[in-house]
Amino acid sequence: MDVFLNLLHGLANIATPVNFAVMVIGLVLGMLVAVLPGLTLVMGVVLALPFTYKMGVEPALILLTAMYVSGTYGGAITAILFRIPGEPMDVPLLWDGYAMTRNGQAAQALGFSLVAALVGGLVSAVVMVALSKPVASVALSFSSPEFFAITAFGLMSVVTLGGGSLVNALISLCMGLLIATVGVDAMYGAERFAFGVPFLQDGIEFLLVMVGAYGIGEVLSRLQTGFVSDNATPGDNATRFKTAFPKLAELLEVKGSFLRGTATGIAVGVVPGAGATVSSFVAYGIESQYGKHAKELGTGSPAGIVAAKSAATASVGGALVPLLTMGIPGSGATAIILAAFLLHGVQPGPQVFVSSPGLIYTVFAAVFVAVVGMCILGYFAIKPLCKVLDAPEAIVSSFVVVFCFIGAFAARSNLSDLYVIAAFGLIGFLFERFKFPIAPLVLGTILGPLTEGNFMTTMVSFNNDWTVFFTRPISGSILALAVLGLFYPLLRAAWRRMRADKPVLMPPADPTALRK
Repeated sequence: MDVFLNLLHGLANIATPVNFAVMVIGLVLGMLVAVLPGLTLVMGVVLALPFTYKMGVEPALILLTAMYVSGTYGGAITAILFRIPGEPMDVPLLWDGYAMTRNGQAAQALGFSLVAALVGGLVSAVVMVALSKPVASVALSFSSPEFFAITAFGLMSVVTLGGGSLVNALISLCMGLLIATVGVDAMYGAERFAFGVPFLQDGIEFLLVMVGAYGIGEVLSRLQTGFVSDNATPGDNATRFKTAFPKLAELLEVKGSFLRGTATGIAVGVVPGAGATVSSFVAYGIESQYGKHAKELGTGSPAGIVAAKSAATASVGGALVPLLTMGIPGSGATAIILAAFLLHGVQPGPQVFVSSPGLIYTVFAAVFVAVVGMCILGYFAIKPLCKVLDAPEAIVSSFVVVFCFIGAFAARSNLSDLYVIAAFGLIGFLFERFKFPIAPLVLGTILGPLTEGNFMTTMVSFNNDWTVFFTRPISGSILALAVLGLFYPLLRAAWRRMRADKPVLMPPADPTALRK
């Protein structure tokens, strides 16, 4: 009862004119930052942080929380419609969301993503309020071996999604990991694969790899096959570009995907440093192995959209748990929110529930309101973006290229980044041409530094004892699942070949029939 009353008090704080206006601004800004290719959610929250200096602590936290929640959905729109993920967490949406768009089901894909975001967000918010302290105490016991195991599991999950060739997927993943090593080693400060080129010493940003390989690469692929003059299908224009929410029967068909995606997002999001990206990839990997529609994933299955998007949004509530109860940020965006706490003289942790319960429950209420507001804003933002698909494909593709280069240059204001994004656009085109999956390449550049950093930290902390990854129960269990996820497709294919090669014993002929 006390929790419910505190939430009502938090909702009353949100309803004040100033706080409500700040909430709306945060939702809009978060959506815009996530939609623009080349700009990340963390970057948007960082840019908004200086504007909170003159605010009170409540408006500041409401603004940043609204941006955090809204930013987890905005990139889904461009990923599904244009095959350009606004955020790394939206990459799994390409495999089924964009496939549905190419099949004339863009409205249905957007509808499933919106419902998945709503369900994942609300369920994680409930869990955040109900189980914040016990879940945070478990996450507090995690160390670098557990972090390494989770990132390794994310890598192996994507390898299993390599399409027809596991070898091609492994090659793509290794290329991504190699790209992630370019620059200066964070542990020892040694230069690696920079070859004396100044801009390579800073490393290759994963944004350049992601936007170039997916955005520019897709345009080059379409250029090779030839642009069509009009994307609209005669007689189908009215239904194709209308937002279509799934029916109850369609939602029940993927109820398992909702459950697995939301549970994965909460569990992974609670681990400090994991965040929505790892949650999205891990949830999609689990769905590809154990889901009811596993064989359909990658061809335009709503189950893939539901699993990835519900996990990404559910990670928000999970990431806020260790931040609010232990002062440990669960993601990059919550690290900025932690800075906002400290700038206003508030130290998040167990004691803040006693000293400032109203502030904490205002943040809790902000998550609930932001999830609902995100879906309302996303519904109305989809319509004008869908209308862009009415334009000739060549014109749409030209705008895609322009925005890709603008986003790449805006990230660091470095002209060299334009050459890098063009190079990865060519790589993405070649990958498409020779049937190599792009997803492992992109994920390798995203998770590679996290995996390496956690591995090196573990080696330093445990005197180079590599067995610690397997002797610790949690990390050992996660790594066992990662190995199983890697070899399961191979074992399954071998078993099917054995069954196919097994001779079929025919029943003996009837001797009386032969005599006749």
